[in-house]
Amino acid sequence: MPGSDQLLQMDGPLLVFGGPYSNLEATQALLDEAVRLKIPAERVVCTGDVVAYGADPAATVDLLREAQCHVVMGNCEENLAARAADCGCGFPAGSACERLSAAWFAHAAIRLDADALTWMAGLPRRIDIEIGGYRFAAVHGGLERINQFVFASTAAAIKHEALSKVGVDGVIAGHCGLPFTQAIGARLWHNAGVVGLPANDGTPRVWYSVLAAAAGGIVIEHRALEYDHLSAAAKMRRVGLPEEYAAALATGIWPSSMETDTTGKALSQPANRLRAAMASVKSRRGAQARSAQIP
Repeated sequence: MPGSDQLLQMDGPLLVFGGPYSNLEATQALLDEAVRLKIPAERVVCTGDVVAYGADPAATVDLLREAQCHVVMGNCEENLAARAADCGCGFPAGSACERLSAAWFAHAAIRLDADALTWMAGLPRRIDIEIGGYRFAAVHGGLERINQFVFASTAAAIKHEALSKVGVDGVIAGHCGLPFTQAIGARLWHNAGVVGLPANDGTPRVWYSVLAAAAGGIVIEHRALEYDHLSAAAKMRRVGLPEEYAAALATGIWPSSMETDTTGKALSQPANRLRAAMASVKSRRGAQARSAQIP
């Protein structure tokens, strides 16, 4: 189990987002949202996969580097920096995503210069975050495997085993692309979702989260974000990237998914947000895992 590469101590709300995916328009909208919320870069964390499906790998890297927010290494950064043959996403063999990923990976590999690849290679694999008296480990996929898919539906026992090996109150992860917050005994597993693709829910919205200290615990809010997805899709088509992913920006449906039960079901919460207090998790020590996920 790798230890923390960094420790961040938050003195205000924390904004978390995943998967910019070379989607420059969505990434800019997210950073604009942080400014609107008055959350500075030192309290913004990206859970990795800066580069993937979209048209603008180099510009998206440049934008995040200029923003100076914290970025966890994703498997896409790991494999691009290593000049590997593919993205290492762990897609099922023969799936549409495995087939389609070859196109965007080749597109990105020829557009990223040595400086960008060096930056990717130096990203931390884990960042620990202290907020409101609680400590979270921010990783990309799983705690031991960078490309592990951990969904809301992933067995609680798998999450519990991982959490039991690391001395934190919860995990903040990415990779799976779908937002959820889930109580696992006395701890949390949280995924903010991604901004580079919709959440496979039939809408073009993308997702991020805000964590803030509150009386007696932590409040987590899942928030939807709208952006100029039509421009992002048009650019993908102009550079010859797969139509399936360009269309997904508008339809909100992925070409392939391992979490099929949620496909096409619009995520809905009052004001597009979900609240989960750490205090209530702490009071349920020994209880079965209970989901606070977006339905």
